[in-house]
Amino acid sequence: MAPFDAAFGQEKPGWIKRVVQKAISDTTSPGKPSFRIYPTLAYSPETSFEFGFSSLLLFQAKNDTLNRLSEIQAFTFITLEAQYGIWLDNAIYGDKDKWFFLGRTRFQRFPLLYYGIGPETSGHEPALIDANYLLLRQRVLRKIVPNLFIGPEIDYQQLYNTSFNQPEGNHEYEAPLGSDGTRNIGLGAALVYDNRHNVLNVRKGLFSELSFLQYAPKLGSDYKFYGVNLDIRSSHPTNSRNVLAWQLYGNFLSGNVPFNQLALMGGEMIMRGYYSGRYRDKNMLAFQTEHRWLPFRFSKRFGGTVFAAAAVVAPKINEFSWKHIRPSGGVGLRYLLFPKKDIFLRMDVGFTKEGPGIYLFTGEAF
Repeated sequence: MAPFDAAFGQEKPGWIKRVVQKAISDTTSPGKPSFRIYPTLAYSPETSFEFGFSSLLLFQAKNDTLNRLSEIQAFTFITLEAQYGIWLDNAIYGDKDKWFFLGRTRFQRFPLLYYGIGPETSGHEPALIDANYLLLRQRVLRKIVPNLFIGPEIDYQQLYNTSFNQPEGNHEYEAPLGSDGTRNIGLGAALVYDNRHNVLNVRKGLFSELSFLQYAPKLGSDYKFYGVNLDIRSSHPTNSRNVLAWQLYGNFLSGNVPFNQLALMGGEMIMRGYYSGRYRDKNMLAFQTEHRWLPFRFSKRFGGTVFAAAAVVAPKINEFSWKHIRPSGGVGLRYLLFPKKDIFLRMDVGFTKEGPGIYLFTGEAF
């Protein structure tokens, strides 16, 4: 029985109910920072069932509602596949957009399924690469004209305590470059156009990034290679509640690229439903589009989405082929977690010919 509050003649809610109410309520004033911690339960091809906690800090520089909404999102997890880790993503805007810090951090013990390299790898009998993984990537961008930013970018990736385990069947893989462990540091620059006001739920706006990273032994890298990244995202309101969004993504690499830093198809952001790295190579082009009901007309908190995507990988840009294009699609459910900040919790189910994947995260996929 819940404890009784004699002062008000009412029962106090149990601790579980109080935690839930705290997680889903949004009592902060406009412009004031908002912070939430809540448990997550999800399933994806990479992890099987996944248990964890997410935390989200939302704020505006100087508590000024005219400034863009910044977010720092942390996610810690453990899975039934003996995986665990901590993810941290940031998109921080300074006062009047003078500075823009865009980055991500990953630390995880994550046994990786390896299907080989190329656009026609078999989906049967993957190898298992057991490893610890560390990623630190940050752009420090300065506004040069309204909505246009430029600045340096650094990328540090390390794979260590690795073991390459062949499948139990008849198929054997040649150990890929970097499978015995690798550390690479990349330096470069990014040019970003961004007129979005809410990074986690873009109802109208354009984000485009063109970046270059060079990895070399003189920087402390094990391998010498370079990469060019293109990312264009556009969102268009179809009415006061609904949004049509699309994304074009390209990753182009050259040199001695370790297997974990190749262009990877799949995951929670693009090509949902495919295992992250199900197809990998030096080059990838991907496109996705999504229609969002935020929220449904008959609900104040619940919404949904439908999405479709296609991607292709190739060893060289001139070797992209129509026959290697892989499709995916799916549906999603949305819950309005921060009404005053217009932030939704998303659960997506992506479908491919190889099966479904379920993803649970804060904010839209793109």
